[in-house]
Formats: sequence, C-alpha cells, structure tokens
Amino acid sequence: MPKAHLTQAFVDKAGCEVGKNKTDYYDTTVTGFVLECRRGGGKTYYLKYTNQAGEQKQPKIGGVNDITFAAAKRRAQQLRSEVVMGGDPAAKKALVKSIPTYSELATKHLESFKGRKSYEDVESVIRVHILPRWGKTRLTDMNSRAVGQWLVEKRATGLAPASVEKIRVILGRSFVLGASWDIPGTQRNPARGIPRAPIRNARERFLTAEEAARLKEAVAASQNTQLQHIVGLLLLTGARLRELLDAEWKNIDIERRSWFIPDTKTKPRHVPLSTAALAIIEGLPRFKNCPWLLPNPDTKSPYVSIKGAWRTATKEANLPGLRLHDLRHSAASFMVNSGVDLFTVGKVLGHANVASTARYSHLANDVLLKAVEAAAAKQVAF
Repeated sequence: MPKAHLTQAFVDKAGCEVGKNKTDYYDTTVTGFVLECRRGGGKTYYLKYTNQAGEQKQPKIGGVNDITFAAAKRRAQQLRSEVVMGGDPAAKKALVKSIPTYSELATKHLESFKGRKSYEDVESVIRVHILPRWGKTRLTDMNSRAVGQWLVEKRATGLAPASVEKIRVILGRSFVLGASWDIPGTQRNPARGIPRAPIRNARERFLTAEEAARLKEAVAASQNTQLQHIVGLLLLTGARLRELLDAEWKNIDIERRSWFIPDTKTKPRHVPLSTAALAIIEGLPRFKNCPWLLPNPDTKSPYVSIKGAWRTATKEANLPGLRLHDLRHSAASFMVNSGVDLFTVGKVLGHANVASTARYSHLANDVLLKAVEAAAAKQVAF
C-alpha cells in the first residue's frame, strides 16, 4: 500500500509496479485519496473509506484523462468531509444510480393500462409528447419548475390548453402509480403545483327541431345501417357516444324502462328510457351470441369509430361541423326547453358536478322568459 504526496507531477510519472495488475498510491495529505495505476496504463482517482457500518467503500472520482488532478483532489476533500460527518458517499451514489428514468416508469405505466379503453390515448401522449423530452431523465431530476416551463413551451407551439392539461395529468399519473409501486424517485410528483392555463374550449352546439329532423333523415339513408339507431338514441338519452357503442343487452331493462351504464366517465348510472327510445331499442336487429346493443354487423363487436358515416350524414343534412358529442348537448337543450330543471338534466346526463350542467342555464332562462311573458300578457288583458 504505497503512500505518496499526490501531485500532478507524481500522477504523470506514476505507473503500476512490476509484476502486479494494479498499484494503489495513497495520498499523504487527504486521507483515503487514492490513485490507481493499472498494468495496461489506465489511471483512476478514488476515495477509500470505512462507513459507519464498518464496510469498506471506494467510490470512483474519475479517470486521469477525464478530470484534472486539482478537480479530483477537491472532490476527494468534499467526499472525505461527508465521511467525517457520518455520511456514506458510495451509498448516496448507488441510490442515485438506482433511480429509474422516466422511460422505465412510462413502460410500467403503460403495462398497467393494457386492456383499458384509454390505453391508446395514454400511449400516444406519452410517446409523442413526454418521452422525447423526459424519457432519458432520472425521476429525481424532474421538478415542477422544469416541467412547468416545458408545458408553457408546449402551449407556445400552438397546442390547445386542454391538450397540454392532458399531458400534465398523464405525466402526473405516472408518478402516482410509481409511488404506489414504491419506485424510487416517485415520492415527489413534478406535475403537482403547476398553474394550469385556463381551458376555454367548451363549445356549445344545439340542434333545432328542424335540424334534428334533417339529421334523422340523413342517417336513415346511411350505408351504416346502425347509424340511425345510434343517433336516435344519443338524442333521446343524452348518453356519451362510447357509452352507447359499448352498451350491452343485459343492461337494458325494458320493463323498468331503464338502461344501466356500469362504466362511465364519472360513475355508474341508470338512464331513463322514453317511449321513443324504447321503440328504437325494441326494433334493433339482434345477432346470435352477441351481447352488444349496437354492434358492427360485420364484426359483431362494438364500433371502434363511426366518423366516416357520420361525416357523410352531416354533409347530406347540411350540418357542417356538427360533432357527435353535440347530440349530447342537443339532448340537454331539448329537455331544458321543455321545462325540465337543470338538476334533473344533470342527473340524466350523469354530470359529476353542477358546473357541467350550468352551461345550459341560458336555455333555462329562455323558458323562464316565456313564462313571465305569458304572465305579462295576461295582466295586460285586465
């Protein structure tokens, strides 16, 4: 165990002793500071010490060709100070290495989502947006400030506020899952505490009775024979498209005039079925050994998408820009304009909070105006 006053000059001349694979030179000024010289010519700086558990440790400081002698000695002094204060630099370094990258966490996140309806959406956001920026970053190096700045930059590229918020939520979900699995580095969620940009993408489009009639005529002529039934039930129930496409016969109770939706955006609910809705359901084609209410006749499975047939129908009905989700808004507007209170409308639609139904309050005001106008007309008559 040769000792030497390590200097730049000494390091330049030092070599492995003859007949050995390596020789360690211990510095006489910094306890534990070592220069390792190997038979092949390589030289590396280390700090050797014994931790509080009595274990011998030797964290690497750097290769002679990678770090200057002065920098290596300063680092050795820093590490030695940690040891004197009861620290364990090698354990600290090992812990850092044990922290996975976001890419590793994302893989586990997606594995847990396989088979879910949201899998493709989540996978796309992670692959397209999150991994290119954070994939190679260790989880502990991801903080709210850096993630927040990145999201601001995302918005600056023209990405819609709702899309940016979806990215934030999915990134945050990765850390929530990681924490539940005790993955190192996930205890602090970098997606939390970030100010959210206001989302003003709510779009209200309500069909008039005349437009609804044109639409029904167009979908009845569609090559997709199920489209007229889908559109009719969306208008009569206010259900979400995916809820209807995934509906099963076992959840339809004709006698009680009720449709049970077990898997919704908010929570399971029962949707009341009007006489008109029941008429559509009772006239639906049935397929042998097929549990779905409105399956694709070719595959006997739920439709993945009906966008093509929908675009054709809205073009025929001269309703450009009408979305399938607008049928849900229209169902609400027909209920409100018929005098149904907002609380009841919210219950039918399965809204989780009053704010979701509040968008229809101006329609309710129209009903109230008609009432006061009728009352005023009566008073004028006296």
